[in-house]
Amino acid sequence: MNDGRLAASRITSVDALRGFSLLGILLVNIAFLASGYRMAGMAEPAFNSSADWVVRWGVTMFFENKFYLLFSFLFGYSFTLQLDSAVRQGRAFVPMFLRRLGGLFLIGLAHAVLLFPGDILTTYAAVGLALLVLRRITPKSAVVLAVVLTCVLALGFMLLALLAVLGLDTAGTVSHGAVEAVKADQALGGSAVQIVSEHVRKLSLIVVLRVLFQGPAVLAACLIGLAVGKLGALRDISAHTSALRKLQWVGFTVGAAGAFVYTQSAWNGTVHKFLGEAVDLVTAPLLAAAYAATFLRLLPHMPRVGRLLAMPGRMALSNYLGQSLICCLIFTGYGLALVDRVAPPWQVLIALGVFAVQVLYSHWWLRGHRYGPVEWLLRFLTYWNKPGAVHRARHTSTTP
Repeated sequence: MNDGRLAASRITSVDALRGFSLLGILLVNIAFLASGYRMAGMAEPAFNSSADWVVRWGVTMFFENKFYLLFSFLFGYSFTLQLDSAVRQGRAFVPMFLRRLGGLFLIGLAHAVLLFPGDILTTYAAVGLALLVLRRITPKSAVVLAVVLTCVLALGFMLLALLAVLGLDTAGTVSHGAVEAVKADQALGGSAVQIVSEHVRKLSLIVVLRVLFQGPAVLAACLIGLAVGKLGALRDISAHTSALRKLQWVGFTVGAAGAFVYTQSAWNGTVHKFLGEAVDLVTAPLLAAAYAATFLRLLPHMPRVGRLLAMPGRMALSNYLGQSLICCLIFTGYGLALVDRVAPPWQVLIALGVFAVQVLYSHWWLRGHRYGPVEWLLRFLTYWNKPGAVHRARHTSTTP
């Protein structure tokens, strides 16, 4: 295989992995977009059938807290591509990347206020500052720092679990029970003003957890991506088959066991919530890594699937925001106002349908445009220059 074909294969695999991650993120997020109870950390009382619980358990165990880590890994990996590109083009990277992060923060803030308070783009913008400071870190040091961050965070949740045993239970920081969920449902099914007000209220409640939990977890995943990018480990997947196989073994054993404990803590109550969070912090990255390793190993044997997923992956930012917009039009007062009226199995089917539409839309859009619509805006904010328009030639990998 010549260098040009190798580069094209590498870019396709990364974009396809990003597209795969988008599907996993949607399968998780749709439940929180569809119900005030899920946003409050509770099961919807109207849906209590066996099928409802099978879907809740399945999504929590196999998808929740896995795919945003995979997406974060790709954010860190793409950071190294952007850094290398700036060096090759002789651009001043720091001011350019700061403008990019500023644009990402503004887009994420609008997303959180208007569509989904569970937005992750603002977190990426904050974590991007840390990556900028750590851009000269060695791959080994990046991995060590990621492990330390994860362990410290897990120990923090274990301490909270211990305090709960001693009678100082701080669970419910975000949720205050059924009354809170009913209030959220009423607001989300109301006018645009009510919806935005509810989103702002939710943001004020979850900001502490965002800083203390999601931020460090995202940074740890980004650091692993940064290390992989610096090592160039994704340039030739076939050269790392042994490492990918080991990730699969560890991820599908230790990672799946940890996911089961976390699911028990979320739905069964036999494991304290904070203890389940601590276990999940350590094991969810392993299961996410196993997913990525399996996907990358299978990709050469299913090139059509790779090409199919690469297109939504190339315009991941537009599709991520589009998922929230479509779900808001279905579940909130912006549109059909079906909040808490759709059972979990139907939510999954809707998510699959939405993603299928996004795959088709992405293929159609990228026939005539180099970037997705929101990617175009972000590049404009990054370079203060109008990005290139129509093309059908080879492309370079892009990401939020």
